[in-house]
This record gives sequence, structure tokens and C-alpha cells, in this order.
Amino acid sequence: MITERPVSNPAGASPVATVAEAPATGRRDVRAVVAAYVALTKPRIVELLLVTTVPAMMLADGGMPSLWLVAVVLVGGSLAAGAASVLNCYIDRDIDQLMRRTKRRPLPAHTVSPRNALVFGLVLAAVSVALMAATTNWLAAGLTLAAIAYYDLVYTLWLKRTTAANTFWGGACGAAPVLIGWAAVTGSLAPAAWGLFAVVFFWQMPHFYALAIKYKDDYARAGIPMLPVVASVRRVNAEIIGFSWLTLLSSLAVWPLGMSPLYGVTALVVGGIFVVEAHKLCRRATRGEAIKPMRLFHWSTTYLTILFAAVALDALI
Repeated sequence: MITERPVSNPAGASPVATVAEAPATGRRDVRAVVAAYVALTKPRIVELLLVTTVPAMMLADGGMPSLWLVAVVLVGGSLAAGAASVLNCYIDRDIDQLMRRTKRRPLPAHTVSPRNALVFGLVLAAVSVALMAATTNWLAAGLTLAAIAYYDLVYTLWLKRTTAANTFWGGACGAAPVLIGWAAVTGSLAPAAWGLFAVVFFWQMPHFYALAIKYKDDYARAGIPMLPVVASVRRVNAEIIGFSWLTLLSSLAVWPLGMSPLYGVTALVVGGIFVVEAHKLCRRATRGEAIKPMRLFHWSTTYLTILFAAVALDALI
């Protein structure tokens, strides 16, 4: 609703021009509201999840699946990931306002009400599962529902706030799109699907530990027991290095499951760089030197993108 406000009408000013300000303000308000709801879905996380979904579908198909199937899985997966993020924002609204990294999110900033966010998240979840059930198969739809429920009810509501192993136990959610994409194509899950699932699962630990190191004080302020907050530097280093190696080894384990040397060499090279970066970060931390955890964080994103691009190319040749 547009509320009129009294304005002065200086000599020579056009009454029409004065009234015309209201629609412009209304349009800005609508854009701001839309932007706030989009922000609740955490688009960057959605993009990263989809990077793994399409290559998994291509490998499952042995080529390029039908564009219709790819489209509905991308839409359904985006809605599901968005729903999980919105509900995460709803549940975490109390701690988000305590952290510098998250205090500008729509709920702490009071741009969106908690009730509206909850309804928005539940609607997105229902639509995503219904879409997957109607256009793919029950396995893909069931995995979609399970991923949303696990992320919000098990990880966000419980594990994140109670255990330093929260990143590990929550890792299944981030790796679920690989299984969902594969199941959407074949209606089943093959060893290669589980191999790619393992890659993304293990990859998440060094990826998110680097972020937690950067925002250690934020997590401590909010009372979240992320590993870098509650454990020694030695323990954090050991897990970063260990899971980086497991990521590399998991990616190489996929090679003999029908993959070509194109994938294998790519996995070896980019995985090796990933491990080297993890060792560099941990070595500096052990020596008490200034560290740059976001270097590993950003490289880990690049690593996953390159690796799954190799999966896609492998499926086409």
C-alpha cells in the first residue's frame, strides 16, 4: 500500500511530478523485499550444490540426459537447497544476530519476519519435493526430502549447537545432490555415485574448517562449538590434512569405476594442489605465523568445480 505524504508545492512545480515519487518508492520497496527473500535462500550455496548435480547426472546417463530432466532437477534442487537455507536462517536467527558475518541477514536485520520466513521455507520444501516426485522418481524425491529434513532438524537444530563434530555429521547434506541427481536419471544408486558422494562429503571438512578459522571469534561469541573454537590448533590441523587426503583418495577411487584418464589425471593434479594448500595452511598455523584460511576456502571451491567439470567431460567422451 502506498501512503501519501504532504508535500509543499513551490511556485512552478508540477503537481503531477510531485505525486510521481510514490510509485518509484514502491518499486524500490518491492525490489528490497524480493532481494531479502532471495538472500534467505543463500544463492551462492545453491550454485555450489548444482555444480555437483549436473555432472553426476551426466555420468549416470553416460552422456547428456534429456534437457527436460536436467531442467526439472535443477529447478527442484535449487528449490530444495533454497528451502533448507531459509529454514536454517529461521532456526539460527538467534545466533545470526550475534555474529558479524551473519547479522546483516534478513531475519537479524528485521527485513523479513520469522513467521514469513518459516512459511516461505516450508512452501519451497513442499514444492521441491512435489516437483521431484512428479517429474523424476520416488528415490530422488525421497532423498530430496531427507536432505532438507536432516539439514534443518538434525544438523541445524541439534548437531550444530551441541558438538564439535557438527561439520562432519552435517556433511551428508552437502553431498546429497550427487545422489539425488544420479537417482533422478537411473532410479538407483551405483558405486560411482557413492564415490562422488564421498568426495564431496570429505571435501566439506577442510572447506568449512577454513571458514570457521576465519570467523572463529564469531562462532565463539554465538556459542557454536565449531572445531577451531573448542579444539587445539594441532587437532584442527590434523583434521584439515586428514580430510584433504581423504578427498583426494576418494576422487582417485572413482577413476577405476568407468572413468577415463582425463578424469584421473585431473583428479590427481587438482587434488594434489588441494592437499598442498591444506598442508601450507596447517604448517603456518603450527609455526604461529599469520595464516590466510580463506585461501584454502576459495581454492577448495575451485577444486570442486574443476573436478566435477572433468566428470562432465568424461561422460561426454
